[in-house]
Amino acid sequence: MRSALKKWQLVAIALSVSATVVVLGCGGDDSGLARRYKVTGKVTYKGAPVAHGTINFIPTKPPPPDGRAATGEIVDGFYSLSTTGNSDGALPGDYIVAILAVDVDLSSALAANKGKARLGDPAHQLALKNAKSLIPAKYNAGETSGLKATVDTSGKAIDFDLTD
Repeated sequence: MRSALKKWQLVAIALSVSATVVVLGCGGDDSGLARRYKVTGKVTYKGAPVAHGTINFIPTKPPPPDGRAATGEIVDGFYSLSTTGNSDGALPGDYIVAILAVDVDLSSALAANKGKARLGDPAHQLALKNAKSLIPAKYNAGETSGLKATVDTSGKAIDFDLTD
């Protein structure tokens, strides 16, 4: 049951990342994109690694469509960004940063649907609504996070130490 819960936690996170990518108009087509540079780093909250989540770099300079969003999965505090997949990195430029880290308890949704959580059903929606945030909500959107990053050719790690 624990593995099923973790799987659905990742599904909820993936849905939020997908929505960000769609809103910013970033497709999976790699043709015509400039060189991307490796971006990795560490995300901590109150000094401790964030166990899991997603990190989104939202371009400000250059803005879309020339700038493209990049995203990564946070695992045990570490992340690596992708623009089109396979940890291909991010385009050079300036970004605002959003971080989402939640625990979703899907046990009720799984029980209501004989071991399968169905996206959009009432039990699933309730589980998402009651998800426990692992970090302050202000970090969930680039406009409120106060986090900024510049991607350049250096490949230097970009770390974020989150506080209340």
